Amino acid sequence: MTQTKQDTQKQDGPRGRVLIVAGSDSGGGAGIQADIKTVTALGGYAATAITALTIQNTLGVSGVVATPPKAVRAQMEAVLKDIGADVLKTGMLGDKLLVETIAEAFEDLARTIPRVVDPVMVATSGDVLLPQGAVDAVRRLMIPGATLVTPNAPEAEVLTGKAVDGINGQRRAAEKLLEMGARAALVKGGHVPGDVIVDVLATQQGEHFFDGPRIDTRATHGTGCTLASGIAAGIARGLSLTHAVALSRAFLVEAIQRAPGLGQGNGPVDHGWPSRDPEAFATLFAKWRPA
Repeated sequence: MTQTKQDTQKQDGPRGRVLIVAGSDSGGGAGIQADIKTVTALGGYAATAITALTIQNTLGVSGVVATPPKAVRAQMEAVLKDIGADVLKTGMLGDKLLVETIAEAFEDLARTIPRVVDPVMVATSGDVLLPQGAVDAVRRLMIPGATLVTPNAPEAEVLTGKAVDGINGQRRAAEKLLEMGARAALVKGGHVPGDVIVDVLATQQGEHFFDGPRIDTRATHGTGCTLASGIAAGIARGLSLTHAVALSRAFLVEAIQRAPGLGQGNGPVDHGWPSRDPEAFATLFAKWRPA
């Protein structure tokens, strides 16, 4: 009997492989660049299928060059047939056709592989990254079956139609995302006013709340990409969902606090801090590593 790649993945167990399907950020702080840095920093292996080239820096996005959908699928197929993946992570997807193509590729090539879906719609700078026509495709094709969906408050409002202006709104939106077919939803609280940021994780088993003080900083570029990729890396290395979320949040908080202060706008975080402070990172990871 022929052994499939998915059968091999199950026998091998978690190996930290994350296939990232997202757009490139020329400024290096968000998108594919942030994803690769995060997965690598957390001990995983990052492979990519690039959906678009964005022309951007810390001040904003000035241009987007989309990758042909067939080329995106070809990238995914090349990686999955050879290297394989323990987790799939999506970011900026582009137009309706591209969303449909990626969803079809997931069904054909990676039906059993966990998916972390970051529904990237608006950049930190306010630039719109997902056309309206693609939003419905995300609702129909990307959310159902997703292991985790990670919208910020504005994205959660668009996806669910629920007002998200506080923790109760986050809870209602997360519940709606579960009703839409997601296995879990993390509705982030960074856009919700207040001195304390609360992220609400809803699963079929119940709710979990992650909170921490708001950091007064302009180093917010790519924080959503970083958080979602960190969760994907944690799951790929065998952590439970709640532990993967906790690890990624702790990694991101430290990265924000150590931000290098680059650029004139919303600057990048310091994804590389574990390589310069391995003892601190070892302590952090030991808290959430698999038993």
